[in-house]
Amino acid sequence: MSCYRTILVALDSSPDAQEALRHAATLARDQHARLVVLTVVPQPALQLAGVTGAAAPDLDAWFARALHDAAGGLPEDVSVETRLSRGRPAKRILEVAEETRCDLIVMGFHGHGRLHDALIGSVSGTVLRESRRPVLLMRAAPGALPAQAVID
Repeated sequence: MSCYRTILVALDSSPDAQEALRHAATLARDQHARLVVLTVVPQPALQLAGVTGAAAPDLDAWFARALHDAAGGLPEDVSVETRLSRGRPAKRILEVAEETRCDLIVMGFHGHGRLHDALIGSVSGTVLRESRRPVLLMRAAPGALPAQAVID
């Protein structure tokens, strides 16, 4: 019997998130689980940065393309559902985890440090603290560049 039926992986196009996707795909393949790949467009950041509403569709398109490219690099024998969401990333990740009733959340962990987390906050830290589901945080190898996920 499989330990995981549904695995949620949250992407932000960082090398750490790409490593999380590779690992989640391997788990999904091994467990015969469904993989839900989620990208969240951070709307509040747009307002803080002074980006007008006219630029939002371009940002949505960029995130949608990144999500499509990431899912396109996954093995054909892994069941994949993609989701593009808007809002506060940690909150949306937790909401989608509940909606999909996932058994595991996998995401990248940047590890900026305690000062950064105290001043700005950490999406992965918030998800880790507030999730009712297990959370697996992944780090990329030092010096890794963003790349499309490829599973052998």
